[in-house]
Amino acid sequence: MEVTHDDLHSVQSLLRDYSVALVSQSKSHPTLPPADSLSRARSGLLQTLPLTGHGLTPTISHLIDSIGPGFSGSSLSPNYYGFVTGGLTPAARLADNIVTLYDQNTMVDLPDESIATIVEDRALLMLMELLNFEPKIWPRRSFTTGATSSNVLGLACGREWVLQKRLTKVRGDCDRGNEGRVGELGLLEACREAGIDRVQVLTTMPHSSLRKAASILGLGRASVVDVGLGGNELAFDMPSLERALSHERCASIIVVSCGEVNTGGFATHSKKEVLQLKGLCEKYGAWLHVDGAFGIFARTLTGQEFAQVASGALYLELAADSIAGDAHKLLNVPYDCGFFLCRHVDITQQVFQNPNAAYLNTGVQRSGPITSSMNNGVENSRRLRGLPVYATLMAYGRTGYVDMLERQVRFARAVASYLDSHDSFQLLPKTSEEGSGALEGIYIIVLFRAKDAGLNQRLVSKINESRRMYVSGTIWESQPASRIAVSNWQADPSSDLELVKEVLEKVVTG
Repeated sequence: MEVTHDDLHSVQSLLRDYSVALVSQSKSHPTLPPADSLSRARSGLLQTLPLTGHGLTPTISHLIDSIGPGFSGSSLSPNYYGFVTGGLTPAARLADNIVTLYDQNTMVDLPDESIATIVEDRALLMLMELLNFEPKIWPRRSFTTGATSSNVLGLACGREWVLQKRLTKVRGDCDRGNEGRVGELGLLEACREAGIDRVQVLTTMPHSSLRKAASILGLGRASVVDVGLGGNELAFDMPSLERALSHERCASIIVVSCGEVNTGGFATHSKKEVLQLKGLCEKYGAWLHVDGAFGIFARTLTGQEFAQVASGALYLELAADSIAGDAHKLLNVPYDCGFFLCRHVDITQQVFQNPNAAYLNTGVQRSGPITSSMNNGVENSRRLRGLPVYATLMAYGRTGYVDMLERQVRFARAVASYLDSHDSFQLLPKTSEEGSGALEGIYIIVLFRAKDAGLNQRLVSKINESRRMYVSGTIWESQPASRIAVSNWQADPSSDLELVKEVLEKVVTG
């Protein structure tokens, strides 16, 4: 498998020209590939493993000419508003190429052999500074594949914590060390010894990943219980929450929805609410986890214009034991990248410690905060996810990221205002507030439907057929609805609003 210098030079030039052309046209890049491009990409795929390889240059040409045209513009186009996808800042894109070039594994902290783990820790510290978190409060911090895996880590730590407290209560002063921990005993044995029938996850309007995490961890999807307030389902019904917490043979994890997926709304909006949750956790021995995939970035917003939104992400550090977040959304770094913060060093060690692996014991003794990632999460091997985060934060700084998010919020509010005044559309959720008061609660997601029931059934597909913008559908109050989720760094409130108007007017008239 010989590759000559000329081969490498030729392929690198080909990739460079292709990348430059693709990125330079991102503002006009279609959100979805044309049907014929998808068809050609599918038919052009290899059907069997070749006996003799095709060679480097033909393979790269195949990727560029055949497969590439079949990809969506989900991160390239600023007008891809499906899910909460994010984009790629130029600094993050280029840094990711370096990640692949060096192919570092960050599983073990080897400071005398590689700077990889130090770079990641520095990136996490800068990220915490952007989000206005005090690092000393969060001694365990790590990069993950995304908010879903971070939610798994949060519930895993919560499961360990709440059962350990019950075990300690049952045993009195008897401490059996690691042998008595949940991570050693297993969930069923720990529950039996603690006199617990179930571990419940109490939350409001949970993201589907929370139920997935509960299933993975053996708690069961049915353990996730919605204790939302009637008429404002995202807010906690505090009396109902306390009644659930008081069940004698239940251990409890509370999860705060910081950025609900359909509306972008928040479960809490005041210091008083957060402290009330903290008091209940202390009273009943509950763990508090924050699902902050994209909502946690509202902490960067300041000023009266964004006060209502920012209040949904503030004060959470006063009560939270763990926080999940996505970097490949509003930080606009490549997939896959999330982050996890935890207040309790001992809990993460109990859950994630790699036991009985002498070959992974490097003998390096450090007094600093860097923990080998294999003992701080589920993966024993992973790529250097933190480098694009480091690069993008270095390149644009706090002011750059605040500007990005402010543009995204203003654009979302401009779209909401347009929809609210349009005869053919209904802005959701319904609210008694009018005008600017209603818009002040808009973060980066705009939920709406067509007033005509027939059009509403086809609304998502008709918008996406334009290939000029893309939205994702959902169900709201038992009826189809459409979501515009603004999360790309290229968002332009002026030009993008005109594009949205053009597409939606054509959908209505056409």
